[in-house]
Amino acid sequence: MFICVFLASSQKIDAKYLTLAEEVGAEIARRGHTLVSGGARVSCMGAVARAARAGGGRTIGVIPQALVDIEVADEDSDEIVVTTDMRERKGVMDARSDAFLVLPGGIGTLEELFEIWTARTLGLHDKPLVVLDPWGLYAPLRQLVDNLHEAGFTRPDVFDAISWATTVEEAFQQLEKRTRHLVPSPEEIGESTP
Repeated sequence: MFICVFLASSQKIDAKYLTLAEEVGAEIARRGHTLVSGGARVSCMGAVARAARAGGGRTIGVIPQALVDIEVADEDSDEIVVTTDMRERKGVMDARSDAFLVLPGGIGTLEELFEIWTARTLGLHDKPLVVLDPWGLYAPLRQLVDNLHEAGFTRPDVFDAISWATTVEEAFQQLEKRTRHLVPSPEEIGESTP
């Protein structure tokens, strides 16, 4: 499975967020998945990719040329896709991914979260979206969306389009459970099991 991870690129954050990113990268590798990320080598973005590769996992970095120009690209990625801008970057990341995992991050992470969440709510894709939030950073966001729902601004199924987890294990269980329908069984493709 190709898992797109949205997370922080800030270098001013607590070390616990870097540790979380490393745990996620290691788990991606351990479970045999491929990481799709923003392609930078800094902060959590770099930590998740390095940990995935250290565990034998494959990494795909998608980064706009402007960030390559300021030398933040993760040149050690197994594959680097350089885009013209941020909008193209998100499109490539979406297209290359089977599932989305959101870790704590800033406004860029929020933008990515909302775009994927909105598209899923509208039925434009059925890829799983899981937010991993061990410390409750996103609790005010959840309350805000609750308030918006109560006021009639969101569809009734807004929360059906997203899952929330507090541990790495729980997040991966949700991702894998929700993507089983994306991988056909041997019976579905007409093969017999050994």
